Amino acid sequence: MKTYSIGEVAKELNLTVYALRYYDKEGLMPFVERTTSGIRVFKESDIEALKIIECLKATGMPIKEIKNFIEWCSDGDSTLQQRYDMFLERKASVEAQMEELKRTMEIIQHKCSYYKTALEAGTEDIFKSKKIGNFVTK
Repeated sequence: MKTYSIGEVAKELNLTVYALRYYDKEGLMPFVERTTSGIRVFKESDIEALKIIECLKATGMPIKEIKNFIEWCSDGDSTLQQRYDMFLERKASVEAQMEELKRTMEIIQHKCSYYKTALEAGTEDIFKSKKIGNFVTK
């Protein structure tokens, strides 16, 4: 079985060694084994677990809640419902973030079009009389 050093794992996951040590200190890596001299030794399954941790972090999930998830995983099948419910909540949260990003992108695309047109005309004056409802696009 191939094992990895903390530096190799940090590079693989595009994290710092410091971040991995922080995760360990916060109890997010109880699955990582150590040598008799205390050096962390990572297996492929540990890297996969860290990818899930990074995924949860990317959704905005606090470290404390990620730790709860890790503990539920350690508890086994008795926590399957809790883990499923947690991922349903994360899914809903990410969907809401995506909708917000979509609205943001629409505004950005509009402004890109606006400024491209103004650049081509050499002025913003071409928009002065253009209104949408009570909203001036300028």
